[in-house]
Amino acid sequence: MNTTTVSDTLAASDAIASALADPKTAWSAAPIEGRAWPQSLAGGAAGIALLHIERAHSGRGDWETARTWLSLAAFGELTVAANAGLFFGAPAVAFALHAAAGASGRYRGALARLDEAVTALTRFRLAEAHARIERAERPVMREFDLIRGLAGLGAYHLRRHPDHPITRDVLAYLVRLTEPLPSRGELPPWWTDVSLNGEPSPDYPHGHGNLGMAHGIGAVLALLSLAILRDLPLDGAGEAAGRICAWTDQWRQNDSGGLWWPGFITIDQVHAQRVEPSRRPRPSWCYGIGGTARAQQLAGIALKDPARQTAAENAMLATLRDSALVERLPEIGLCHGMAGLLQSAWRIASDAATPHIADELPRLAARLAARIPDPIPDPELLDGAAGAALALHTIGTDTAPASHWDAFLLLARPAGAAPHGSPPMAPDQHRLPRLDRR
Repeated sequence: MNTTTVSDTLAASDAIASALADPKTAWSAAPIEGRAWPQSLAGGAAGIALLHIERAHSGRGDWETARTWLSLAAFGELTVAANAGLFFGAPAVAFALHAAAGASGRYRGALARLDEAVTALTRFRLAEAHARIERAERPVMREFDLIRGLAGLGAYHLRRHPDHPITRDVLAYLVRLTEPLPSRGELPPWWTDVSLNGEPSPDYPHGHGNLGMAHGIGAVLALLSLAILRDLPLDGAGEAAGRICAWTDQWRQNDSGGLWWPGFITIDQVHAQRVEPSRRPRPSWCYGIGGTARAQQLAGIALKDPARQTAAENAMLATLRDSALVERLPEIGLCHGMAGLLQSAWRIASDAATPHIADELPRLAARLAARIPDPIPDPELLDGAAGAALALHTIGTDTAPASHWDAFLLLARPAGAAPHGSPPMAPDQHRLPRLDRR
């Protein structure tokens, strides 16, 4: 990346961070409602805190701003009820707090109490999941997905304490998730009987098979691959990843635009053994090539399958070189928008055998920077400006995130090095509020 592009990219990221420094002004155009609960990683203060945490670790921001957003994220009761998951509630705040602490030992007491709550929540979810498998019933998406389910909780535990028994137990469940259910025929065991929104619908009378990172088996593949890359002792992890790969290979498409995977499969497509070209998803992180190619690349590396790794990297490269495909992402965010593609592409480039993916990133970063609205109407992490700022920061610094913030998207590889900065505050100055288990 040339110096001018680096400067422009960092300037765009810095401008967003400046606009989002004060919670009172950051949310002036987007009232705290809907997803903007303080304890939401997707749309609330916990997510925006990640932007300022990463900037503080990298020396481009200050810890006082990060502390302000963390304090807001932890204000009130943190939920560990049915709606809690990596993206909301106690797990979301714990993820942000762990990102801030790094290897410093700060927040030790608060994180210990949060870990106790998140571990209890995870054990409850695991018990429900194993009971469902014993009944030979199909899962609902929120049992195993990244946003609400056990893949998300597993992502937290793998990042926070990879050698803890709860991490092993979540990964063992994910292995079991891939094992055939009795008398369930041709459909994979992660096939769900609900629609894309997680609820039953007459439009999906036989449910669907979800390949995505946000709500589908892509997250399970990525998490199992990351566990293998950490050399965690886990029986059946390679075989489970292989079963997922075999199914995704069945639906991998190859046309004039390169390799791609559909976001989901319906029963009609199973019967026809065909996916129409019009079903190619946008190249987003959540359902498109951003997340899917990264999951496939990680699997290729973990399973020592160079052909799979190369296929994933070629799929990303073809997408980045196709302006019409990139333009299908008018949004700026990490989930549905251009920031998610940019961060995914940077992570893929950092592990790729070819330099050509990295060569395409400056142009994509410039396109994203040009789309940042002024003033910023949507500050949130997942679909708004905070996520765009983080992706631009990664490209501008051309350095792996010091806080490993993109672990919540299952993009980050295991890392042995700790973040370089440390928050200059007492270990328990950040108090943990009450936990709400209702």
